[in-house]
Amino acid sequence: MTLKQTVRKLVPEPLISVYHWFLAKLAAIVFGFPSRQLIVIGITGTSGKSTTVQFLGQMLEAAGKRVGWASTVSFKIADKEWVNDKKMTMLGRFQTQKLLRQMVTAGCEYAIVEVSSQGIVQHRHVGINFDIATLTNLWPEHIEAHGGFENYKKAKGKFFEYVAKSPLKKLAGKVIHKSFVVNVDNEHAPYFLGLVGEGNQVVEFRIDTEEVKLSADGSEFNWEDLPAFIEPIGLPNVYNAVCAASITKALDFSLSETVTVMEKIKSVSGRLESIDEGQDFFVIVDYAFEPKALTSLYETIRLLPHQKIIHVLGSTGGGRDIARRPVLGKIAGEKADVVIVTNEDPYDDDPQNIIDQVTAGALEVGKQENENLFRILDRQAAIEKAVALAKTGDLILITGKGSEPVMAVANGKTIPWDDRRAVRTALKKIF
Repeated sequence: MTLKQTVRKLVPEPLISVYHWFLAKLAAIVFGFPSRQLIVIGITGTSGKSTTVQFLGQMLEAAGKRVGWASTVSFKIADKEWVNDKKMTMLGRFQTQKLLRQMVTAGCEYAIVEVSSQGIVQHRHVGINFDIATLTNLWPEHIEAHGGFENYKKAKGKFFEYVAKSPLKKLAGKVIHKSFVVNVDNEHAPYFLGLVGEGNQVVEFRIDTEEVKLSADGSEFNWEDLPAFIEPIGLPNVYNAVCAASITKALDFSLSETVTVMEKIKSVSGRLESIDEGQDFFVIVDYAFEPKALTSLYETIRLLPHQKIIHVLGSTGGGRDIARRPVLGKIAGEKADVVIVTNEDPYDDDPQNIIDQVTAGALEVGKQENENLFRILDRQAAIEKAVALAKTGDLILITGKGSEPVMAVANGKTIPWDDRRAVRTALKKIF
């Protein structure tokens, strides 16, 4: 057991909460409350947060704005961008405030911050004066970490309440009013809209899925009665793009300008990322690690021409939603022709136990071990197995880590890892 885990067992939760709140306030003071000099946009939800952050950032930059962001995928300050290798969606309070201060120094006008439920519980958002709170979607996830879905939902809700009660700021002589952007296709939208309070701007968005035209070349849809097209494929990316567009609407961009910059967005690293080294089959790396996102991913890859699907997946350790492990295996077992279950981010859990639990789901729906179902502990070896099995026109799907540059192992340590590099290594080795 680590020192951090020992402290958490010995110290009452209310005292830990006060400690986190105090650190957040102190960090803001130390760095001079940099969020007061930026328009700060917070994006929360179960999935799509990182992609929406980067879609919005790309759109703002296409409109000539200077932007910084912090997401699961990467950090950005104006022209400088680097990979997030911290295994944290939200950085610690001092790191976040330092990042915001650097954005101010670099002349950024906008800061986009991915806001996680765990970060909210630990008060990492405190001391940041957000101007816009955004909900991409919400469904059951991180249940065990929060002690149930209602607690998870309330954690997200605390962020909306926090923004609603934050003081208004004035930038360039203009008062910046609080805005709330909400996906009203989600069944939990009314809960969040009820937290907004009076006098604040609300931008609701929804999508008529019957009007969306999805293909392997991109997605066509209508936004605010205007035709739009984006290259990133799949309905989830349409939602992410429309969410980003709705944020620019809250920022008073014209609708036509928004459509123009929206059509310039590109796919995000590790999200439906294709790896092409000249092989005669397809390889896609994606971050999807929970059942809803994985189901949506399968709906998207149906748009791509392919023969068999070979799926390499695992599930995370660290006490994160153990119940989803067999569910992931079941989805892969139903949708893929071949399933290879491997190590992902075990933390302090036994990686073989995790693999066995995921495998149980695939066995339940009829997969046969050592025929179309394999357990391979070493992730590199698992990817090499997939490459060796692939025939012309097949599609290898590798999920769970996306573009993450590290793997979380025991005792709080990480080791270098990148699924995309592992695929390229396998392709060069086998071909």
